[in-house]
Amino acid sequence: MDLARVDDLLVVGGQIGRAPRGVDGVARRCRFGCPQVVMVHPVVDGAPFPTLYWLTCPHLRRAVSALESAGWVARLEDEVRRDDELRAAFERAHRVYIELRSARLSGEDKAALAARGMLRGLLDRGIGGVVDLQRVKCLHLHVAHALAGENPVGVRVLSSVGALECEARNRICSAPLEGRSRSLGPL
Repeated sequence: MDLARVDDLLVVGGQIGRAPRGVDGVARRCRFGCPQVVMVHPVVDGAPFPTLYWLTCPHLRRAVSALESAGWVARLEDEVRRDDELRAAFERAHRVYIELRSARLSGEDKAALAARGMLRGLLDRGIGGVVDLQRVKCLHLHVAHALAGENPVGVRVLSSVGALECEARNRICSAPLEGRSRSLGPL
C-alpha cells in the first residue's frame, strides 16, 4: 500500500464526487498512476467503518454497477451457497479481512469503540459489515478486495468486466492531476 498523497486525495475526490474520509493509502493504482482502490481506516470520524478497501476507479465502478443491475449479487450468492470450494474460499476471504481490520485498529480505537459497545460488531463482521459470511453485499467491495488482496467473488466479477483500466486516449481521472506534481509527499 502506498501512503495517500495530496494529489491522490484530489483524484479520489474527483472519482467519488466528494472529499474522501479516512483514507490511509492507495492499495492499487491503474497504469496511469491513478488510485483504483484505496484503503480506509476501520474507524472514520469516531464511528466503525467496516469497509477497508474502497473501489474508486470510475471505469471499474461503472462496469461493476452494470453487473449489479443485471442481478449478479443474487447470482453469486447462489453460486457461493451451491459450490463448497467457492464457499470455503469466500469465508476464508471474510476471515482474513476481519483479521486485517482488527490489526489496523489502534489500542485507542479499540478502547473508544468498546466504551460505546461497537467493537464486537466490527470484529465479528465480514466484508462490508456482513454477519452472514456467505452473503455478497456489494460487488464493488469484493472487486476492491480482489484487486488489493484475495477475494474469489471479486475475481469472478473482474473476469466479466472487460478492461480493468481506461484506454490511454480516454483517461477519466487525469483532470485533477494536470499541472500538479506527483511528488507532493505523504499526508
